[in-house]
Amino acid sequence: MAARKRKARAMAAAGGAALWRRLSAWLPRGRLGLAALLGRLSDRLSRGRDRRARRSSWLLLAPLLTPPVPVVTAPPCSLCPEGAHRFQWIRNLVPEFGISSSHVKVLSSPAEFYELLKVQIKAAKQRVVMASLYLGTGLLEQELVYCLEETLEKSLQAKGSPDLKVSILLDYTRGSRGRKNSRTMLIPLLQRFPEQVRVSLFHTPNLRGLLRLLIPERFNETIGLQHIKVYLFDDNVIVSGANLSHLYFTNRQDRYVLLQDSPEIADFFTELVDAIGDVSLQLQQDDTVKMMEGMVHPYQGDKVAYCEIANRRVMEVINSARTRQERLHAKTFHSSQPGSSLLSQQGSQASGSLKPEPDTWIYPLIQMKPFGIQIDEMVTETLLTEAERDARIYLTTGYFNLTQAYMDLILGTRAEYRILLASPEVNGFFGAKGVAGAIPAAYVYIEHQFYSEVCYLQQQERVQLQEYSRAGWTFHAKGLWLYLAGSDLPCLTLIGSPNFGYRSVHRDLEAQVAIVTENKALQQQLHQEQEQLYLCSGVVSTSTFEQPNRYVKLWVKLVVPLIKNFF
Repeated sequence: MAARKRKARAMAAAGGAALWRRLSAWLPRGRLGLAALLGRLSDRLSRGRDRRARRSSWLLLAPLLTPPVPVVTAPPCSLCPEGAHRFQWIRNLVPEFGISSSHVKVLSSPAEFYELLKVQIKAAKQRVVMASLYLGTGLLEQELVYCLEETLEKSLQAKGSPDLKVSILLDYTRGSRGRKNSRTMLIPLLQRFPEQVRVSLFHTPNLRGLLRLLIPERFNETIGLQHIKVYLFDDNVIVSGANLSHLYFTNRQDRYVLLQDSPEIADFFTELVDAIGDVSLQLQQDDTVKMMEGMVHPYQGDKVAYCEIANRRVMEVINSARTRQERLHAKTFHSSQPGSSLLSQQGSQASGSLKPEPDTWIYPLIQMKPFGIQIDEMVTETLLTEAERDARIYLTTGYFNLTQAYMDLILGTRAEYRILLASPEVNGFFGAKGVAGAIPAAYVYIEHQFYSEVCYLQQQERVQLQEYSRAGWTFHAKGLWLYLAGSDLPCLTLIGSPNFGYRSVHRDLEAQVAIVTENKALQQQLHQEQEQLYLCSGVVSTSTFEQPNRYVKLWVKLVVPLIKNFF
């Protein structure tokens, strides 16, 4: 009976996208109410078991059926002409940044990531903004702190007032773990440069009261975290899933992309980190913390009021950036028209302000469910929903624990999937002491359950699991690459902090970027990145789970359904 229900759910999900397209083709333009009704009906078909009242990601397609209400009225954007790429609907939710593909560099190794961090810190003149889960306490991390200190010292000694500002955002619980921790690493900077350095420690509003008193250190991190990983230096931005720890600088494989000379993107992430920092605890020189004056406390104050303020601050950043980009696009459109002033265009060329025509578009996707912000979830679900037959999606996660919605879409839609996950030996918890040592086995059990459903639905050819395995390394890469039908190169990638699991969707603060490009050289970079990761993997089969190292104890199987929403 349960198996029949699973099969029916997957078939309903498969039919949902096709049903939506057929009905949407007959909709009159401007009928958003009808579009919303069809979205709800589609949800009932594809997610009969999901009784939570939430808006369907199918409604993201409504902007394709009717023009949105723009902040700036302008002709269609010349930077992204009709047909340039099919993902323009994302800009109805978040700002769209058009850049040249020559400004995008894909990194491949932890060592390259670490060296780039040091080079960028030393070269920074105006701002260093770093958001991470935590800062480690080893020698490599200390060297990063020394780089910051050296750069701040140079700024302090420069003529006039120092221009360089350093803002660091970490998670409170993870950053406070142990006697020597992220806080103790950064206090010397606060003491030496109090006017230039800010350290914010985000504390989830869901860890409060008796729960906060009873849950011990380490386990309290399961309730919710600041999980965003963005590192920017003046106008250069690194988006990654890697933390600031020696493992991520040496032998923990992740993904990293550098967006060079991108002031608008750097401004956006600076404002985003500032907004989260404003609702976070501020680290003081004596290792105490306090909230900014007038700000609601995350675990002592009213939870609803706190979350409303946080939502408002973050959405202000997103919406104001959207407005700026729309105005910039409109201005560029008008200046590029045949009737525009020739002298004005020649002046722009002479001053060097005329940028090359963009062939790559960056969309920042934010997920902060505690604050009621679900943009990344909606965009990801829509990408999975709309993936066409014979399209290929390469999806990778270091912690395979997909949400039910993502699983239903993967099993029920038509694209081919190659899902890369960590083998037990490269799981970050492999060999850990105590209960944490059973976490790799829990992931094996979840993987086996999903693989069994793939086999039951006879989807083994379309949905393939592959396990990353590399001696002496651990695996932490996450994201996806989308190959359109008939194409050997990806046109879109998602890269950042989300793992596509319950934590990423419901508990933590997450951010990633969707990179859409027409440029073949950049597409080749992304393709090579994908190939390099998948080359270290083996295909999962029934025999995989018969190996001795895949044995899962009974107590783990019993506990997983109770705790899988916490990791």
